Amino acid sequence: MMTSILNKKKLEYVAAVMAALILWQILAMIVGNKLLLVTPFVVLKRLVQLIPTTEFWRTIAFSFFRIFLGFLLGAVTGSVFAVFAGRFRIVEILLRPYMAAIKATPVASFIILCLIWLNARSLSIFISFLMVLPIVYTNVLQGIISTDAKLLEMADLFDVGRWRKLRYIYVPQLKPYIISACSVSIGLSWKAGVAAEVIGIPEGSIGERLYEAKIYFSTGDLFAWTLVIIFLSIVFEKLFVRTLKALLDMKEKD
Repeated sequence: MMTSILNKKKLEYVAAVMAALILWQILAMIVGNKLLLVTPFVVLKRLVQLIPTTEFWRTIAFSFFRIFLGFLLGAVTGSVFAVFAGRFRIVEILLRPYMAAIKATPVASFIILCLIWLNARSLSIFISFLMVLPIVYTNVLQGIISTDAKLLEMADLFDVGRWRKLRYIYVPQLKPYIISACSVSIGLSWKAGVAAEVIGIPEGSIGERLYEAKIYFSTGDLFAWTLVIIFLSIVFEKLFVRTLKALLDMKEKD
Protein backbone atom coordinates (compact mmCIF):
# COMPACT_ATOMS: atom_id res chain seq x y z
CA MET A 1 0.00 0.00 0.00
CA MET A 2 2.76 2.43 1.01
CA THR A 3 4.78 1.53 -2.10
CA SER A 4 1.83 2.25 -4.38
CA ILE A 5 1.27 5.63 -2.70
CA LEU A 6 4.96 6.54 -3.15
CA ASN A 7 4.90 5.44 -6.79
CA LYS A 8 1.75 7.52 -7.35
CA LYS A 9 3.44 10.58 -5.84
CA LYS A 10 6.49 10.08 -8.06
CA LEU A 11 4.31 9.79 -11.15
CA GLU A 12 2.42 12.94 -10.15
CA TYR A 13 5.70 14.79 -9.66
CA VAL A 14 7.05 13.64 -13.05
CA ALA A 15 3.76 14.64 -14.70
CA ALA A 16 3.93 18.09 -13.09
CA VAL A 17 7.52 18.58 -14.32
CA MET A 18 6.57 17.49 -17.84
CA ALA A 19 3.59 19.87 -17.83
CA ALA A 20 5.88 22.73 -16.75
CA LEU A 21 8.36 21.92 -19.55
CA ILE A 22 5.58 21.81 -22.14
CA LEU A 23 4.25 25.17 -20.92
CA TRP A 24 7.78 26.59 -21.08
CA GLN A 25 8.14 25.35 -24.67
CA ILE A 26 4.79 26.86 -25.68
CA LEU A 27 5.61 30.23 -24.08
CA ALA A 28 9.01 30.31 -25.79
CA MET A 29 7.36 29.63 -29.14
CA ILE A 30 4.76 32.36 -28.54
CA VAL A 31 7.43 34.92 -27.53
CA GLY A 32 9.57 33.93 -30.52
CA ASN A 33 12.62 35.81 -29.25
CA LYS A 34 15.64 33.80 -27.98
CA LEU A 35 16.96 36.87 -26.19
CA LEU A 36 13.87 37.01 -23.97
CA LEU A 37 13.01 33.33 -23.56
CA VAL A 38 14.78 30.26 -24.92
CA THR A 39 13.25 26.81 -25.29
CA PRO A 40 14.04 23.89 -22.94
CA PHE A 41 15.97 22.23 -25.79
CA VAL A 42 18.35 25.20 -26.07
CA VAL A 43 18.99 25.08 -22.31
CA LEU A 44 19.52 21.30 -22.42
CA LYS A 45 21.97 21.69 -25.29
CA ARG A 46 23.92 24.30 -23.32
CA LEU A 47 24.00 22.06 -20.25
CA VAL A 48 25.35 19.18 -22.34
CA GLN A 49 28.14 21.52 -23.49
CA LEU A 50 28.92 22.76 -19.96
CA ILE A 51 28.83 19.55 -17.92
CA PRO A 52 31.93 17.83 -19.45
CA THR A 53 34.15 20.90 -18.85
CA THR A 54 36.51 21.20 -15.86
CA GLU A 55 35.53 24.85 -15.42
CA PHE A 56 31.89 23.85 -14.84
CA TRP A 57 32.77 21.57 -11.92
CA ARG A 58 35.25 24.07 -10.46
CA THR A 59 32.54 26.72 -10.50
CA ILE A 60 30.09 24.42 -8.73
CA ALA A 61 32.70 23.42 -6.14
CA PHE A 62 33.56 27.10 -5.47
CA SER A 63 29.97 28.13 -4.77
CA PHE A 64 28.85 24.89 -3.11
CA PHE A 65 31.65 24.92 -0.54
CA ARG A 66 31.01 28.52 0.49
CA ILE A 67 27.22 28.29 0.61
CA PHE A 68 27.37 24.98 2.51
CA LEU A 69 29.85 26.46 4.99
CA GLY A 70 27.61 29.50 5.53
CA PHE A 71 24.58 27.24 6.04
CA LEU A 72 26.44 25.02 8.50
CA LEU A 73 27.74 27.99 10.51
CA GLY A 74 24.24 29.52 10.61
CA ALA A 75 22.62 26.23 11.68
CA VAL A 76 25.14 25.53 14.45
CA THR A 77 25.18 29.12 15.74
CA GLY A 78 21.38 29.38 15.63
CA SER A 79 21.03 26.11 17.57
CA VAL A 80 23.55 27.18 20.22
CA PHE A 81 21.89 30.58 20.62
CA ALA A 82 18.48 28.87 20.92
CA VAL A 83 19.75 26.56 23.68
CA PHE A 84 21.05 29.50 25.71
CA ALA A 85 17.91 31.55 25.00
CA GLY A 86 15.73 28.64 26.14
CA ARG A 87 17.79 28.25 29.31
CA PHE A 88 18.23 31.93 30.17
CA ARG A 89 15.43 34.38 29.41
CA ILE A 90 17.81 37.35 29.45
CA VAL A 91 19.64 35.87 26.45
CA GLU A 92 16.36 35.51 24.53
CA ILE A 93 15.47 39.15 25.31
CA LEU A 94 18.90 40.45 24.26
CA LEU A 95 18.85 38.47 20.98
CA ARG A 96 15.35 39.60 19.99
CA PRO A 97 16.28 42.87 18.20
CA TYR A 98 19.16 41.25 16.31
CA MET A 99 17.02 38.38 14.99
CA ALA A 100 14.20 40.77 14.10
CA ALA A 101 16.63 43.06 12.24
CA ILE A 102 18.17 40.18 10.27
CA LYS A 103 14.74 38.86 9.24
CA ALA A 104 13.43 42.30 8.24
CA THR A 105 16.47 43.65 6.36
CA PRO A 106 16.52 42.98 2.58
CA VAL A 107 19.23 40.59 1.42
CA ALA A 108 20.54 43.17 -1.07
CA SER A 109 21.14 45.65 1.77
CA PHE A 110 23.19 43.10 3.68
CA ILE A 111 25.19 42.20 0.59
CA ILE A 112 26.09 45.80 -0.24
CA LEU A 113 26.90 46.58 3.39
CA CYS A 114 29.04 43.46 3.80
CA LEU A 115 31.02 44.28 0.66
CA ILE A 116 32.51 47.14 2.69
CA TRP A 117 33.80 44.71 5.34
CA LEU A 118 34.47 41.47 3.44
CA ASN A 119 36.14 40.48 0.20
CA ALA A 120 33.93 39.12 -2.57
CA ARG A 121 35.20 35.53 -2.22
CA SER A 122 33.92 35.16 1.36
CA LEU A 123 30.76 37.24 0.93
CA SER A 124 28.47 34.31 0.10
CA ILE A 125 29.57 32.49 3.28
CA PHE A 126 28.54 35.38 5.53
CA ILE A 127 25.28 36.13 3.68
CA SER A 128 24.22 32.46 3.78
CA PHE A 129 25.10 32.40 7.48
CA LEU A 130 22.95 35.47 8.17
CA MET A 131 19.93 34.11 6.30
CA VAL A 132 20.04 30.72 8.03
CA LEU A 133 20.73 31.98 11.58
CA PRO A 134 17.30 33.45 12.50
CA ILE A 135 15.34 30.57 10.91
CA VAL A 136 17.20 27.87 12.83
CA TYR A 137 17.25 29.95 16.02
CA THR A 138 13.49 30.62 15.94
CA ASN A 139 12.54 27.01 15.19
CA VAL A 140 14.85 25.39 17.72
CA LEU A 141 13.85 27.89 20.41
CA GLN A 142 10.18 27.18 19.73
CA GLY A 143 10.90 23.46 20.07
CA ILE A 144 12.65 23.99 23.40
CA ILE A 145 9.83 26.16 24.72
CA SER A 146 7.25 23.57 23.58
CA THR A 147 8.95 20.69 25.42
CA ASP A 148 6.50 18.92 27.72
CA ALA A 149 7.03 20.44 31.19
CA LYS A 150 5.54 17.37 32.88
CA LEU A 151 8.15 15.12 31.28
CA LEU A 152 10.91 17.44 32.50
CA GLU A 153 9.42 17.47 36.00
CA MET A 154 9.27 13.68 36.01
CA ALA A 155 12.88 13.50 34.81
CA ASP A 156 13.94 15.82 37.66
CA LEU A 157 11.92 13.79 40.14
CA PHE A 158 13.71 10.56 39.17
CA ASP A 159 17.07 12.37 38.98
CA VAL A 160 17.54 11.70 35.24
CA GLY A 161 20.90 12.98 33.99
CA ARG A 162 21.28 15.77 31.42
CA TRP A 163 22.53 13.40 28.71
CA ARG A 164 19.52 11.07 29.08
CA LYS A 165 17.19 14.08 29.10
CA LEU A 166 18.74 15.23 25.85
CA ARG A 167 18.37 11.82 24.19
CA TYR A 168 14.93 10.80 25.38
CA ILE A 169 13.11 14.11 25.86
CA TYR A 170 14.72 16.97 23.93
CA VAL A 171 15.82 15.13 20.77
CA PRO A 172 12.36 13.64 19.97
CA GLN A 173 10.74 17.00 20.80
CA LEU A 174 13.16 19.09 18.72
CA LYS A 175 13.43 16.72 15.75
CA PRO A 176 10.53 18.14 13.65
CA TYR A 177 11.58 21.72 14.43
CA ILE A 178 15.22 21.12 13.42
CA ILE A 179 14.26 19.28 10.22
CA SER A 180 11.76 21.98 9.25
CA ALA A 181 14.31 24.74 9.92
CA CYS A 182 17.01 23.06 7.84
CA SER A 183 14.62 22.24 4.99
CA VAL A 184 13.53 25.88 4.70
CA SER A 185 16.92 27.50 5.29
CA ILE A 186 18.85 25.38 2.75
CA GLY A 187 16.89 26.82 -0.16
CA LEU A 188 17.20 30.32 1.26
CA SER A 189 20.95 29.94 1.76
CA TRP A 190 21.35 29.09 -1.94
CA LYS A 191 19.21 32.02 -3.05
CA ALA A 192 21.03 34.49 -0.81
CA GLY A 193 24.48 33.01 -1.46
CA VAL A 194 24.16 33.18 -5.25
CA ALA A 195 22.66 36.68 -5.01
CA ALA A 196 25.74 37.73 -3.04
CA GLU A 197 27.96 36.25 -5.76
CA VAL A 198 26.05 38.07 -8.52
CA ILE A 199 26.63 41.40 -6.76
CA GLY A 200 30.14 40.71 -5.46
CA ILE A 201 31.19 38.82 -8.64
CA PRO A 202 33.94 36.63 -7.09
CA GLU A 203 36.02 34.96 -9.79
CA GLY A 204 35.08 31.35 -10.49
CA SER A 205 31.62 31.45 -8.89
CA ILE A 206 28.14 30.60 -10.19
CA GLY A 207 27.21 34.23 -9.55
CA GLU A 208 29.96 35.34 -11.92
CA ARG A 209 28.58 33.01 -14.62
CA LEU A 210 25.09 34.49 -14.18
CA TYR A 211 26.49 38.03 -14.37
CA GLU A 212 28.44 37.20 -17.55
CA ALA A 213 25.30 35.69 -19.10
CA LYS A 214 23.48 38.96 -18.40
CA ILE A 215 26.32 41.11 -19.79
CA TYR A 216 26.63 39.08 -23.01
CA PHE A 217 22.85 38.56 -23.39
CA SER A 218 23.36 34.78 -23.24
CA THR A 219 19.88 33.70 -22.19
CA GLY A 220 20.73 30.03 -22.71
CA ASP A 221 23.57 30.24 -20.19
CA LEU A 222 21.37 32.17 -17.76
CA PHE A 223 18.68 29.47 -17.78
CA ALA A 224 21.25 26.65 -17.75
CA TRP A 225 23.03 27.97 -14.64
CA THR A 226 19.67 28.71 -12.99
CA LEU A 227 18.64 25.08 -13.48
CA VAL A 228 22.00 24.00 -12.00
CA ILE A 229 21.31 26.12 -8.90
CA ILE A 230 17.81 24.64 -8.53
CA PHE A 231 19.16 21.11 -8.93
CA LEU A 232 21.98 21.62 -6.41
CA SER A 233 19.62 23.20 -3.89
CA ILE A 234 17.06 20.38 -4.13
CA VAL A 235 19.63 17.55 -4.04
CA PHE A 236 21.53 19.13 -1.15
CA GLU A 237 18.30 19.60 0.80
CA LYS A 238 17.18 16.01 0.25
CA LEU A 239 20.56 14.51 1.18
CA PHE A 240 21.13 16.74 4.19
CA VAL A 241 17.63 16.30 5.64
CA ARG A 242 17.75 12.52 5.09
CA THR A 243 21.15 12.32 6.81
CA LEU A 244 19.94 14.53 9.65
CA LYS A 245 16.85 12.35 10.19
CA ALA A 246 19.03 9.24 10.30
CA LEU A 247 21.39 10.80 12.85
CA LEU A 248 18.53 11.98 15.07
CA ASP A 249 16.85 8.56 14.87
CA MET A 250 20.12 6.93 15.91
CA LYS A 251 20.40 9.36 18.82
CA GLU A 252 16.91 8.41 20.00
CA LYS A 253 17.64 4.67 19.81
CA ASP A 254 21.03 4.80 21.56
